[in-house]
Amino acid sequence: MQLDKLVRFHKAVGDATRMRIIAVLKKGPLHGQAIAHKLGLKPPTITHHMTKLREAGVVYERRDGNTIYFYLDESRLKKLATSILQLGQESEHPSADIDAEEKLKLVKTFFSPDGRLTQLPAQEKKRVIVLAYMIQNLKRHQVYEEQELNVYIQQYYQDYATIRREWIMHHFLYREGNTYQLNPEEMWPASF
Repeated sequence: MQLDKLVRFHKAVGDATRMRIIAVLKKGPLHGQAIAHKLGLKPPTITHHMTKLREAGVVYERRDGNTIYFYLDESRLKKLATSILQLGQESEHPSADIDAEEKLKLVKTFFSPDGRLTQLPAQEKKRVIVLAYMIQNLKRHQVYEEQELNVYIQQYYQDYATIRREWIMHHFLYREGNTYQLNPEEMWPASF
């Protein structure tokens, strides 16, 4: 699961009113007026909080005539709530069982003598090792602007957008707006 989705989920449910809404919806679907009445809040407040919960994927809605009913997506809620426990579990990733000598051999296969990536491996476990190799010279705890990161990537590979996207998808980097920062190595699927 992408880190951004996980952060968005925890921000959404990290509000007392939204937790109360989730508790009320566990008993069954309700419309906004009923939720407002049960919680002693105004309907516009409920609308605001339902938008946040819907964006996080915790609730969905169905229309019945002129009334919109809100449903709790319990299976998605459980998946999102437990996904934080899966962060950094290297053993689940196929690249975790490749030793250092094999990683070096793989790097020599995909990088030219001048250090440029000749092609991005199609096989995921090889691609992850290549990504880990390319990211190792970025500094921990430093925030990188997108343009700065693009210049760094271009010393290895011309298609910087693909590499950035792969780093984010594999949890090497965290993106907020147009800035990027390395995630802790424990979250990486492989290290070099």
